[in-house]
This record gives sequence, structure tokens and C-alpha cells, in this order.
Amino acid sequence: MPEVKIYEVKEPYIETRCSLGEGPYWEEETNTVRFLDVEKQEIHRVDINKGPSSHKLIKKLDISIGCTADIEGNDKEFIFGGKYGYGIADKETGDYRWVKKVWSEDEIREKKHEKFRGNDGAVDSQGRFWAGFMFDPLVEEMRSDGAVFRLNPDMSLDRPLSDICIPNGTTWNKNDDTMFFADSPDKTIYQFDYDQKTGSVTNRRPFFTMPEDNKYGENAVPDGHCIDEEGYMWTALHDGGRVLRISPQGEVVAEIRLPTSQTTCPCFVGTQLFITSAGGGGPSGEDGKPVDKFAGSCFLVDVGVRGLKRFKFKGGEQIEGGKVDGKVVGE
Repeated sequence: MPEVKIYEVKEPYIETRCSLGEGPYWEEETNTVRFLDVEKQEIHRVDINKGPSSHKLIKKLDISIGCTADIEGNDKEFIFGGKYGYGIADKETGDYRWVKKVWSEDEIREKKHEKFRGNDGAVDSQGRFWAGFMFDPLVEEMRSDGAVFRLNPDMSLDRPLSDICIPNGTTWNKNDDTMFFADSPDKTIYQFDYDQKTGSVTNRRPFFTMPEDNKYGENAVPDGHCIDEEGYMWTALHDGGRVLRISPQGEVVAEIRLPTSQTTCPCFVGTQLFITSAGGGGPSGEDGKPVDKFAGSCFLVDVGVRGLKRFKFKGGEQIEGGKVDGKVVGE
């Protein structure tokens, strides 16, 4: 077994008290990070050059957003996977419009659009935006009929993965021939053979499974993750208080120990990892109280390696329609 390098983080970068901090995204051109509070339905941003004092709440929304991505040729807006499907939001104001609903008419008649919400997602090398959708814990019991959708640059929609419970950490390897994906309750990160031309995923198999000895915690599960330039994965452990660095062979080679239990998602900011967390008090918390002192905070740690390039959605010319603040779903 390789020697495991330990990083110790003692203090938050920002004490945000997110109920469900998620979706950190580094806007490299401006060196800012936007991130989300899924349960409180908020969009946040911080300027890394200016530091924690620059943190601001962009907007408190009337719907939840689970993940975001930049748009090729459009510096003013971002695309997101949210409560009912895909939408576009203004980076400065948070005003948004829907551009593609994801559920079928039959599923809408079954009220699935009200019982589910968006979760993690990412854009592949061809500019397609993959976003997972799961049961909404604020309105529905746990269920495993969620899905991962793929919005193509021509605005057509596919459903590559079905029967998902809690979708997390969609990424691709350095060679762009393998896709990684976690269904968190399985305690497993899966890998698939990936065809970049067609977007097809086949041959699902485990890449990393939580240890049977529960060394990271009995309830620890893999949450969001990202890939570095050396091909190693950094995955947050929800209820594990850690981010693990995992080799391409599936072995843990480093861990970041954080002063909160519900770590959710890392993203690269140069050679630093920006890490979100949950449990800071909110709708799903125990009497609305934080689970620990720094629950829901964001953290920043230098790990000495950069992340793989993050791609932008390529459907910029197609995203017309809809009305601001979600009054109409534009197709």
C-alpha cells in the first residue's frame, strides 16, 4: 500500500453556514469561485484575489440549483441543473430562465418534477452538460428512480443513466475514455468506458468502494469529486470529514482532514482545492441546528497540483426562450 500523505485543515476559509453547500465552480478568467446552497436555494461568490471578505450572496432563489457550468462565448451567464431541469442564470444578479425541462409528460403527471431536484453534474470535452437528478429530501422519502440527463449543444436531451439514488461527482479521466460517477448510498464510485464522440457510457464497474472497516466513519459516503492533472481523483466524504486523493488504480494516497463532518465537493482553484460542506443549519437539520462548529463552511487548501481543464457548455447559440425567475419553461 502507498504511504498516505496527510493534510490538516484547522479553520474554514469562509464560515458560510450552508445547509447544503455544493457545486463549487472556479471562474478562472476572474479568479472567482461561485458555489451553491442547495437547500437554502442560494448562489454565492467569492473573489480569491481579494479573499474571504469579498464573499457575497448573489441571490436567494425560489428554486434549488444543484450544479452549474460556464457557457462557451457567454461570459455574463452560466447554465445550471436545477429543480425542474436546465436553466440559464446571470452571474451578477442570479436572475434565471428555464431552457429545458427533463421529465417526460407522464412523469410530470406523476408530480416527479415536484418530488425531485438537481444535484451534481459537469460538462464533457464535447460541450455536453451532464446533470444528475434525485429525490428532493425536503419533500420526498429516499428513492432510487433518479437519473442523469445529458443536454447536448443542439439542446437535445438524453438520459444516459437511470435508477439512481444520489448522483455525485461526474468526471472524466485524462485520456477522456473513462467516466467516473458516484451513487453515494452505494458507497461506491463507478467507472464506465466512455466514447467521447457519442457520449455513450458502457461497462459499469467499481473504481473505489468505501472500506468495510469503516475507517473513515460508519456513515461516510463518496460525494463530489474532481480530477487533477496527474490523473488522481480528489473525492469528498460526506459524514467522513475528509477529502481523499485516489490513484488511477483506486488506492488512497492522500487525505485532507477537515474540521467538519459533512464535506460535500472539492474544485480546483489553481493548485488549491476549494471545498464545500453541509450541515450548517437549515430545513433538513436537527431542529435547524448546525451539526458541528464549522458545518456548512468552505475551506481552501494547497495540494501542489492543478486540476484537469473544466469544459464549457457549447450550446450558447441555442439557449433562447423562457422568462426570468422561472415563470415559463422555454423549449
